[in-house]
Amino acid sequence: MQNVTSVELKRDCPAVQIPAGSTATLPAGTPVDITQTLGGSYTVHAPGGLYRIAAQDADALGLEKPVSEMTTASEGGPVDEKAIWDTLRTCFDPEIPVNIVDLGLVYDMQLAKLPGGQARVDVKMTLTAPGCGMGSVIAGDAQVKLLNLPGVEDARVEIVWDPPWHHSMITEAGRKVLGLD
Repeated sequence: MQNVTSVELKRDCPAVQIPAGSTATLPAGTPVDITQTLGGSYTVHAPGGLYRIAAQDADALGLEKPVSEMTTASEGGPVDEKAIWDTLRTCFDPEIPVNIVDLGLVYDMQLAKLPGGQARVDVKMTLTAPGCGMGSVIAGDAQVKLLNLPGVEDARVEIVWDPPWHHSMITEAGRKVLGLD
């Protein structure tokens, strides 16, 4: 698990409330506890609950923007499945310190070559609970990271509910992080 760091917001900061997924603005001077810093975003506990703060707003926390955690395709070459999976492993549920692949949320990934030499990536993923309002945020994060991979022209991330997610879908690596083994 990560250490909790307490800071005061340096400026007004856009955030997404967890788990509702609603947008909010946390005012400058708000005391927050940074509880998770995985995947380039920040999970903070502030008055009113948990919030996700995007990487581009790191300065509001008094931090520098994080260096990208993405793995990129080899220089000048086409994107491959390993780069796609490595990139998906940089996406996290803001409440759980395990990436979406090891959490068992990614059900399918298809890589298709496009006529111009670029690629399209189609991902089917689920969430740990159907009522989670963070689904579009997590899927959007995955889509943006995939689109930033060299060689990827189009990326689509679809949330599906069949089969329903179950904790047995967590990989061995994920179980170890969560202390389930």
